[in-house]
Amino acid sequence: MKLRRWQSNCVEQALRKFQAGDNHFLCLATPGAGKTAMAATLASRLLSLNMIDLVLCFSPSIIVSSDFQDTLETHTLQRMDGSLGARGCSLTYQSMLRLDQTFWALFSSHRVMVIFDEIHHCAGDTLGNANAWGQTIIRHIQGGAAFTLALTGTPWRSDRIPIALSSYCQDDKIHCDYIYGLAHAIKENVCRAPSITLIDNDRIQVKCGNRTDKYSSFAELLSKARCSYQQLIDNDDLILYLLRQSAKKLTQVRKLHPNAGGLIVAASVDHARKIANLLERHLGQRAAIATYLEDDAHQIINIFRNDTQPWIISVGMISEGTNIPRLRVCCHLTRVKTELHFRQVLGRILRVGSDAPGNSYLYLPAEPNLVEYARRVAEEIPDSAKIRRETMSENDVGVTLSMPATDLPELHDEMEISFGHFPALTGIPDVSIPTPLSVSILAQSYDTTINMFGRFRQELLQLPHLYA
Repeated sequence: MKLRRWQSNCVEQALRKFQAGDNHFLCLATPGAGKTAMAATLASRLLSLNMIDLVLCFSPSIIVSSDFQDTLETHTLQRMDGSLGARGCSLTYQSMLRLDQTFWALFSSHRVMVIFDEIHHCAGDTLGNANAWGQTIIRHIQGGAAFTLALTGTPWRSDRIPIALSSYCQDDKIHCDYIYGLAHAIKENVCRAPSITLIDNDRIQVKCGNRTDKYSSFAELLSKARCSYQQLIDNDDLILYLLRQSAKKLTQVRKLHPNAGGLIVAASVDHARKIANLLERHLGQRAAIATYLEDDAHQIINIFRNDTQPWIISVGMISEGTNIPRLRVCCHLTRVKTELHFRQVLGRILRVGSDAPGNSYLYLPAEPNLVEYARRVAEEIPDSAKIRRETMSENDVGVTLSMPATDLPELHDEMEISFGHFPALTGIPDVSIPTPLSVSILAQSYDTTINMFGRFRQELLQLPHLYA
């Protein structure tokens, strides 16, 4: 199997470092660049050079672990299922905690190479600040493994705790032995150029009794009004608008690439099912659903990976490391707002498959943190990103949705959120859907009405065709 240039360079650099006497190597490569194949090639080279006896891999999820096992077996031509006679195994970080002393004794009797996929999950440089996985690494692997290879596309943690096995410079930046960024990946057609569309509204009114407050954006609404981000992404009309924009783009992409798929990242299992219902009822499109509650979630993902079905909705299943190259469009509707998660979700649509390397498209609400993360992605691309605002036409139809402020128990109100100037929804009408009703938290509550009379605007951070 022919490697990409960056993969070959990284393998050679790691070999030189290991042969010089060092035993740890950290590779930072943008999500979707092909870290798994690089790691498997390095393992194969170390086996052929008789520098190791066994290969052990840890990764965040079962589906990533399974993919890693397949890739290791393909490159090494050895079984990696952990059974008698195998040259290694691929496990999840969760399973690390269940391994007994008999397993860890292998590090004393054999030369073991350990691969850590998405190493940022493992925190701590001492037992005092380490999480459970970091503690296991410190106790059993650090100093015991012949070689360790750490992989990441997002080399930081939201809790600011040092990443396990890592060293840091004086400015608290992590030291990486090899870096392959998004700009190079796009230039070399390893990753797709992302276009990020941020949805906002410019005239919002909030009525509390006789008082009316006006807001010009989601950012202002979320910072000054008693409205949570969870309430926004649970709003049927906002969901439908984002779905419609995403579906329109996916339809365009599928005209050239019929197997192109879309990913919708939901906030909860109920949220995922709600989104699937809205997608089918209003747009006439069905979606596969993969959540942590599904017994066959990994099978659902594998079927979708090799199918032509347009949509899959995920809750905590399709994130970092999951390899579905046909994904081209993503609708971001999760309440998780960390930069690490944002980057990993974006990475799911950056992978280049067997088709031509077109663009990828991310749609999300213009929540301030997400806007900042999108701008940082744009800044990483040479020659800067093309940013423009688009405002919807005046004849868009307004609709109203009511929702209880159930996540704000201290507020004795009922909240009605109205979005004005939506485009008329097309698709399959459903007369069985009742008009949403306001829900009173207490009998003596007062009404809080949020009316979005303004036109929804789209801020597009577009990064296509920056490299000739």
